[in-house]
Amino acid sequence: MQRCQLLTHSPSPNTFKPAVPIVVPGARHLHELVEQRLPASGQHFGDSILSAAGAPRQETAGQCDHSGGDEAHSPQPPTALPLRVRVPQCAAGSGTTITQPSHSHRTAIRRPSFTRCPSSLPPVPALLPPPPPHRRGRHDGAMRSTCRAQAAGLERREERERPEPSSAMRQRLVHLDMKGAPPRAAYLAEVLPLLRAMGATGLLLEYEDAFPYAAPLEALSAPHAYSWTELTELLGRAAELGLEVVPLVQSFGHMEFALKHEQFAHLREVKMFPNALNPHKEEARALVRAMIDRVMELHRDLRWFHIGCDEVYYLGEGEESKQWLQQEGNTPEKLCLSHIKAVASYVASSYPTVTPIVWDDMLRGISEETLAESGVPQLVQPMIWDYAADLDVEGKVLLIEKYRRCGFSKVWFASAFKGATGVNQSLTLIGHHLKNNLQWLKVASSIPADVLQGIALTGWQRYDHFSVLCELFPVAIPSLAVCLQALENGGYSERVKENVEKLLGMSNLELDTFMRSVGAASPRNGPQMKGTPSHLNIRHYISGIAPCILTSQQNLISEFSSIPELYVTGWFSPYHRKRKIIHPIIMHHFQPDAVSLLSKWNTVVQDLQAAMEQVFHKCTIEEWMEENVHPSLEKLQQVVDDLDKAIKAQN
Repeated sequence: MQRCQLLTHSPSPNTFKPAVPIVVPGARHLHELVEQRLPASGQHFGDSILSAAGAPRQETAGQCDHSGGDEAHSPQPPTALPLRVRVPQCAAGSGTTITQPSHSHRTAIRRPSFTRCPSSLPPVPALLPPPPPHRRGRHDGAMRSTCRAQAAGLERREERERPEPSSAMRQRLVHLDMKGAPPRAAYLAEVLPLLRAMGATGLLLEYEDAFPYAAPLEALSAPHAYSWTELTELLGRAAELGLEVVPLVQSFGHMEFALKHEQFAHLREVKMFPNALNPHKEEARALVRAMIDRVMELHRDLRWFHIGCDEVYYLGEGEESKQWLQQEGNTPEKLCLSHIKAVASYVASSYPTVTPIVWDDMLRGISEETLAESGVPQLVQPMIWDYAADLDVEGKVLLIEKYRRCGFSKVWFASAFKGATGVNQSLTLIGHHLKNNLQWLKVASSIPADVLQGIALTGWQRYDHFSVLCELFPVAIPSLAVCLQALENGGYSERVKENVEKLLGMSNLELDTFMRSVGAASPRNGPQMKGTPSHLNIRHYISGIAPCILTSQQNLISEFSSIPELYVTGWFSPYHRKRKIIHPIIMHHFQPDAVSLLSKWNTVVQDLQAAMEQVFHKCTIEEWMEENVHPSLEKLQQVVDDLDKAIKAQN
C-alpha cells in the first residue's frame, strides 16, 4: 500500500548540510499582480499562474514519501551556490576512483545541477565498475510573438517582425520536475500557454513516480501519479501550442523511486543505498527497458528521449563491480560507459527516430580516448549542466571542444530557473538564475552555431527523492519568465524587463530580492481579492506569510499587531512563562492582542491551504505546511497557552 508520509532522511553525516534559516527582508513594498487573459483560449495569466509558492523554512527535515517503499536559510549570493547533496568520501578499496571535477555543481547537488561549487565539497565517490552494461509544426517567430502579445494583452508588431538574435537559444525546454510536488493536471494545462508566451519552445518532463506505470511496474507510481488520460490531454495541449516534448526517465543514478521498493531492492549497486542501479544485472536493464517502453507508449513523434545517467554515486562499490574491476583492462569509466551504451542502444534500435540525451557529469572526467572508443558519442547527445551564477565560460568551451573531438555531434546546455540555490530554498532569487543563463549565452556565442542543439532550464523540486521541497513551481514563474526572455532575446535589457512585467502583470520586476505581492495577506491586511478563484490567491497568501511565519513569535507579534516586542522579551520571557509570573498591567494589554493575533493567523493559514488544494495534492500541502508554517504558528500558540496558564495562576 503506498502512502504519503513525512520523514527525515539522513543517509550519512556528510550527505546533507544543515540549511541556514532564510530571513526575508521587509514585509511591505510588495508587487501587485494584474490578472491577464489570452483572448484565443480564455486562459488566465499573471497572478493566476503565479498562484503557489513556498516560504523559507526553519528546519530541514521531512518530505512527502510518494510511493511508500519499504525504506523509506539565508539566500546564497550568486557567487556562493549551495550544493544539492554533500556526497560522503568513498571508502578506500580496490579499483580506480573517479572524482568529479570541482567545477561540477552537480557532484554536490542533485541531478542536473549547477556547476557544482565549492572546493570544500568532498570528492564524489568512486565511479566504479561495470558490466556491460515532432511532434508539432513549430510556430515561426511571428506566431510566437503574436502568442505573447495575446497573453499579455499587448500589441507588439515590432516584436513579430524582429528576427531572433543570432545568439539566442533556438530550443528552450522548460524542465518540469514531478518528483517533489507535481501540480494537478488542470493547473499544468493552464500554465502551458503562459510558458509558450514567455518564450519556451518545449518541455523536459521528468516524471519519476508521477507517471502511470502498469504491471509489473505499478509500485513505481505514487498515489498522486497522473492518469493516462490526464497526460494524454496534457501532451495534446502541448502539441497544439507547438511545444516540443522530451520525456526524462532516470536509468542509472537517482533511482530511489524504484530501488526503495522491496521488489526492486536486489537491483541496487550497493545493497544499503537505493540511489544507483547495478549495471551487472540483466534484470536491472530489463527494468529500465520496461520503464522506457511504458513512457514511449504515451509519447508519439518524439525526436529526443532523456535517459538521465547523472550522479551515479557509489558506482563500482557493489560486490559484483569490485570483482569485475579486478579483471585486467576494466575501469570505472568503462563500467559507466558500458551501461550508458546499453540503454542508449536500446532506445536507438527500438525507436530509430529518437535520439537519447544524457546528463554529462559522469562523462566530464573520462579521457577522450576512452570516450571515443566506447561508441557512446555516436549514440547520445550530452546535456552539459551548470547552475552557477559565475559559470566558467572558458571551461565550458574547452569541455565542448573535447566532446566534439570524441565524436559527439551535438550538445545541449542546462541552466536553472529554480531549485538550485539551496536544498530547502522556498523563495526564488531571480538575479542568480538570470546571471547563470546569461553566462550560458556567452558560451553559446563562443562555439560553432551548429554544435548547440538547445538549452533546458531546469526547475528542481527536490535535490533527490528523499530531500525536502525546494521552491514550489508557481513562485518561480517570474524567474522562469526572465530567463526565457533573456535567452530568446540574446541578453537582458530594459526592454526584456518591460516584456516580463507586461506579460506577468507586474508593476516593477525585482531581480535581487524575493518577489512578493502588494497587499500580501497577513493578519493586518486580511484576505484579499474577493471573488477571485481560490487558487489565484495562493501566491498572495504566501507572499504575506513568508516574511513573518519564518521568524519567531516575537517578531510576528511586533510586525503584525500592536503588541510591542519588549512585552514578550521583558515581561513574558521563558523564565516568566515557566514560573507563570506576569505583571497584571502587561497581562491586561498583552493577552487580548495575542489571542486575536493567533485567531487571525489561523484564518490566513486556512485560506492559504484551501487555495493550495486547487493546485497541489494533499501530501504536498501537508509537507509544505509542516516545514514552513506549523513551527512558528505552534510557537505563537504556545505563547497564548502560557498566558492562559499564568492568568489562571494569578487568579
